[in-house]
Amino acid sequence: MEHWVDFDAPEFDGAYATDAPLGALCEEKQTRFALWSPLAQEVTLRLFTHGSGGRPFLRVPMERGERGVWMCSVPRRLHGAYYDFQVTTDGTAHKAGDPYARACGVNGERSMVVDLSVTNPPGWAQDAPPARQAEDVIYELHVKDFSWDEASGVCAPHRGRYLAFCEEHTGVDGDANRPTCLAYLKHLGVTHVELMPVYDFGSVDEAGGPEGYNWGYDPMNDNVPEGSYATDAQDGAVRIRELKQAVQALHRAGLRVVMDVVYNHTYNLHAPLFRAAPWAFYRRRADGKPANGSGCGNEVASERAMCARFILDSVLYWAEEYHIDGFRFDLMGLLDVPLMNRIRQALDERYGEGEKLVFGEPWGGGPSGARPGTQLADKGHLRELLPDVGAFCDMTRDMVRGDLSRPESRGFASGGHLDAQALACCVRGWAGEGMPYAAPSQTISYLSCHDDWTLWDKLVYALDARRDFAGHDARVLRASRLAAAILFFCQGRIFMQAGEEFGRTKLGERNTYASGAQINRLDWHRAWDNRALADYYRGLIALRKQLPGLCDKSPQAWRRMLEATDLAPGVVRIVLNNAGEGSPCGRVLLLVNAGEQEVRAALPAGEWAVLADGESSFLWQHPARISGEARLAPVSALILGA
Repeated sequence: MEHWVDFDAPEFDGAYATDAPLGALCEEKQTRFALWSPLAQEVTLRLFTHGSGGRPFLRVPMERGERGVWMCSVPRRLHGAYYDFQVTTDGTAHKAGDPYARACGVNGERSMVVDLSVTNPPGWAQDAPPARQAEDVIYELHVKDFSWDEASGVCAPHRGRYLAFCEEHTGVDGDANRPTCLAYLKHLGVTHVELMPVYDFGSVDEAGGPEGYNWGYDPMNDNVPEGSYATDAQDGAVRIRELKQAVQALHRAGLRVVMDVVYNHTYNLHAPLFRAAPWAFYRRRADGKPANGSGCGNEVASERAMCARFILDSVLYWAEEYHIDGFRFDLMGLLDVPLMNRIRQALDERYGEGEKLVFGEPWGGGPSGARPGTQLADKGHLRELLPDVGAFCDMTRDMVRGDLSRPESRGFASGGHLDAQALACCVRGWAGEGMPYAAPSQTISYLSCHDDWTLWDKLVYALDARRDFAGHDARVLRASRLAAAILFFCQGRIFMQAGEEFGRTKLGERNTYASGAQINRLDWHRAWDNRALADYYRGLIALRKQLPGLCDKSPQAWRRMLEATDLAPGVVRIVLNNAGEGSPCGRVLLLVNAGEQEVRAALPAGEWAVLADGESSFLWQHPARISGEARLAPVSALILGA
């Protein structure tokens, strides 16, 4: 019978919390192992030649040390050997992977000892992120989606894999004049590439064929790269080296790398985090079943000392070993405020204040089983988070494109109600006095991300009765441009779903986590066909970096708003103070016409330079100057400076 332990009792953390080294440490003449399993009666290390199958070539009984840490040492360098632990709890023996494993075999069946220095690609010691730019523009990208399309021009062995990021001059069907993949990202002008999960996840068979697909929000080994994106999933060192090569290539291209991390749950209760120390890292209901605030069957107990330590250690490990430049926390609303602030502080201490991005989803997937009194990092506690812990702003998303829950609902860009005060909240990033966000440094302004309809598909539902998702409906194109213009006029950091800028479609499917690469891939022919829309985004990205009024992340940024006026039904004028170093204009103005008719909109006094309109976002390069009033096309925006 299972022995019930109150892991939430302060006495448990008092007795067992430790900062002792954990995991496998490979040295020149010995390899040391340490596992935290406080309730185990016996633990045996088992060593294997291969990552799956076969019998152990060595069994080593481990000794119990202080605070539940089991230790042993083998007097030789075991780089490349695979291992697991036989853990006996409540009189029953079961095998467990190492939660602190840095490498593993195929499908994470066994952990692997690794000398990380031999996994470094040439020049890795000199690898460094590019300098921060005036603004952070984050581009969310799935490794397989990026290069799966044959038209990507990536060589067949690298398509859908880490090494696709290392090919520098790819083009549509091999034509370098029509850039794809890395060359395309450089041309677009985004500053950060956010990689959707690249830790080891359980929902794709690494020993299967290349058609295996999942978004990867199914953690198994939090500190090991996913093997299905490597050219060889059998050798645990290959995935490490190739992910480092991808990061290195992105850095060389002038792009920083954000990692999408999922610490709020594990794929199942066979994950090493559970098997090594049953229930110690997990929230539990009164009936003994796992709590399910994630909606995925379980949730971790971040408020417990050793769980918090594991998450913090993991973040710092990815930052140090893989040179990761930021972290996006899935369902951050299930993690606690003190932990998120500790992560922010630890990264600041090691790398400089704000150098690494930290942001996440300020919600969960259902009611949490957190210990009573736990302050979760959700929308209700944004002001308890440090200013540089960011959170997605779903209010802007829903107001601009329409409500998340109803596909045909309309927002500012698609014929929905528009008024100055609502638009002003979006422009301010919902930050400042009387707002939920303390400062724009907390606000992630966005229109679409992976787990919802693409922006294009959402606008098709609202505007195109034919539901021609693969088409190029003029109304949807106009709405896409208007939505983008509003987004890039919002304070906060800018976040984009890959392909949003060229009308990416999933043919109306909403939650495509397991729909396969064919529906999820970036369609590079479509990217070229819709290059005018992509260029509109490109111009907005370049323009935004020049406008301090939009890039200001300070708590006082909201005071830059000088005016928010309804000029007519569906016509709004916003004016911001744009003063700042290098600013091309002291004021910047946004005019929005959500209606179907051209309008003439009055301008504040003075001469205004036309920086962007509904057709071109590059007018700032050679701006015309107007005064008195502006002609505003239907379903369009005008950005002016004075």
